[in-house]
Amino acid sequence: MKNIIPILIVAVAIFGQQATAQITQLELASGAYKTEFSSFSIKPLNKKRTLSFSTLAFFQKFHHEENFIFDEAGVQATVFWNFSKSISVGPSLYYNSVAGYTERLSFLISKKRARFIFIAVPSTVHSEDTDLINGELFIQMQFMQPLKKGSNFLAYAQLLTNWDKFSIHARSFQQLRIGLSHNNNQFGIAADFDEYGNTPITKTSIGVFVRKVFIEK
Repeated sequence: MKNIIPILIVAVAIFGQQATAQITQLELASGAYKTEFSSFSIKPLNKKRTLSFSTLAFFQKFHHEENFIFDEAGVQATVFWNFSKSISVGPSLYYNSVAGYTERLSFLISKKRARFIFIAVPSTVHSEDTDLINGELFIQMQFMQPLKKGSNFLAYAQLLTNWDKFSIHARSFQQLRIGLSHNNNQFGIAADFDEYGNTPITKTSIGVFVRKVFIEK
């Protein structure tokens, strides 16, 4: 059973608005059935910001013994070539405790408005364990509504689907977050819906999340 987790793209969207910034993002989400911690960073590699480097690390732990087979950890490194304001492309090397090593080539397509961000990341993925060429699509949508005293209402969704040989379902998820954002601190309600395998096994976890975003000039 394969478990593929994409780059946390929300920081990429922030990075697109910070010409020389380095972004680091930490998130902890926990509910009745699982706890997940993730760390993501992205920084420019040249002054023109045509190249950037990102790293991702995460750990997911289910709380009940019958779900321990879905526990996983992963580390990913990616180099992006930002050849326009809304499109980037780059290779990744990714290790997952369940799926092993994979290499991928991804396009990052982003649209940003004052309060809304939409990002799509279609990828071609090669698995070292199975030698298959797989397809993956990741989508993120984020909305922020200003409130009083510098706070914002925050709502976003992350959607992923991964298919072996572009035809056999391997992994999907839908992650929903609703809460508040203030001074780069975010917190609120989290809902995760995970599907595993060709005949999907579905796991649902409702809980809370906290996230901290660090921006360095």
